Amino acid sequence: MSNPKLEVLTPQNSQLIFIDHQPQMAFGVQSIDRQVLKNNTVGLAKAAKVFGIPTTITTVETEAFSGHTYPELLDVFPGKDILERSSMNSWDDQKVRDALKANGKKKVIVAGLWTEVCNTTFALCAMLEGDYEIYMVADASGGTSKEAHDYAMQRMIQAGVVPVTWQQVLLEWQRDWAHRDSYDAVMAIVREHSGAYGMGVDYAYTMVHKAPERTTSTHKVLPPVPAK
Repeated sequence: MSNPKLEVLTPQNSQLIFIDHQPQMAFGVQSIDRQVLKNNTVGLAKAAKVFGIPTTITTVETEAFSGHTYPELLDVFPGKDILERSSMNSWDDQKVRDALKANGKKKVIVAGLWTEVCNTTFALCAMLEGDYEIYMVADASGGTSKEAHDYAMQRMIQAGVVPVTWQQVLLEWQRDWAHRDSYDAVMAIVREHSGAYGMGVDYAYTMVHKAPERTTSTHKVLPPVPAK
């Protein structure tokens, strides 16, 4: 194929890297609501687990500055090794390069902090020196200002990076609702992490298809009492 970017993302051609999703890095994010950022990051991680996507988690200066990776992200991948670095550019760390090579996938999906530093330098070097295709998850990444994030995204796009969103990646991996082996797990992610889309799924399940409410407790609905 003359243009590999025309290929859709599949579980067979993708790998994923999370870069520096750590509290001190998140404190500096001003381009996206930080709780939304965490929600999107964890949703992306859960999607990767459902589809068996090879995933790398790397951190920078954990003890000296950045703090530990979001526990909600680590809980998706229990027991997974975390690749600690001193370099801002993950590509400069041999462990990271070795992990990407071992995963054996040319399409590298990236989510990280900050967009204008760690994401950009990694993306440019991985494309130039590693011959990878980079797919940047814009809403699971964040910069120190909206301008910092937006201009970094523009710079990467000009260099050939493909911008995506976390839900786009999830649904591209699913591709066909007839894939029943992953359907229920995908719907569970959507209901928990996809905002209005998830609320719509809950509504359809309970009100249209009469499925049980998605709750672990029981509630008694009392009828209205007419006003006297």
